[in-house]
Amino acid sequence: MTEPKIPIDMVTVLGPTASGKTRLAVALAGEFGGEIISADSRQVFRGMDIGSGKDLHEYGPVPCHLIDILDAGEEFNVFDFQRRFLSACTEISAHGALPVLCGGSGMYLDAALRGYRMVEVPHSASLRAELAKKSDTELIEELWRLKPDQHNSTDLLNRDRTIRAIEIARGEMENSADPEPLPSVRSVVIGIHWEREVLRQRITTRLRERIDNGMIEEVERLHTSGIAWERLDYYGLEYRYVGAYLRDEMNRNDMFQKLNSAIHNFAKRQGNWFRRMETHGVAINWVEGAGNPLVQAREIIMAATGFRK
Repeated sequence: MTEPKIPIDMVTVLGPTASGKTRLAVALAGEFGGEIISADSRQVFRGMDIGSGKDLHEYGPVPCHLIDILDAGEEFNVFDFQRRFLSACTEISAHGALPVLCGGSGMYLDAALRGYRMVEVPHSASLRAELAKKSDTELIEELWRLKPDQHNSTDLLNRDRTIRAIEIARGEMENSADPEPLPSVRSVVIGIHWEREVLRQRITTRLRERIDNGMIEEVERLHTSGIAWERLDYYGLEYRYVGAYLRDEMNRNDMFQKLNSAIHNFAKRQGNWFRRMETHGVAINWVEGAGNPLVQAREIIMAATGFRK
């Protein structure tokens, strides 16, 4: 029997770190003839595999996009992601496959699903020279002044990120012309839910596995290749805390405990992002990670699209 064309543009799989997003997205892509688009702010970088949690072994023959497209040390932001996401969507759809967006970076997911309208803000040498004279506290106060509804708290944890966020905020204020509207994307959105304590256990177990599988050596290798410690800090919690350990600023046990706690807090912030997306109109269909999420997700997609095997 010929199967009807799925009357949607995309399937999205989201969830907090260690929730099993990649495994579910790959399974769904295999069943519905899909290709994965990664919505992760760090998996775009080559050589940043264990720290970013790429889990490349889970993809098997399923094609994936927006992974390993830049050298470690380069910059990548939500503006870059949105443009590359739309390009990947177009490419995948053009040869009859289904785009399956997968990730946990709330702002990236939101930008894709709700079509953020953004302006491209180049680096400003004069502004950066001005901001370089300010303390970290003054920079954070400046960003809160420019964006009192600031939701991306990671921009407040690293000086380079804060400066770039101020640069973008000022650039957006100075640009009076509205950017062109982006094409709308119709997506069935699947979210993976775990009870809090179970998710905490999964995060801790996964962190131990990543350390045992060479995450510390990966960070050391990236630094040896020429990436400054300050730049590695920019790439997130794993690189920041492991970097501090490698600089002898904390012992191994403290590194593990502090990093583990920070990742738990990050998972809470991810949950806040997903709830915020729902209040802004993104309909997330939650499946239970502890049950059979593939069966639940399959039923949701089939009910939403009329797809029948």
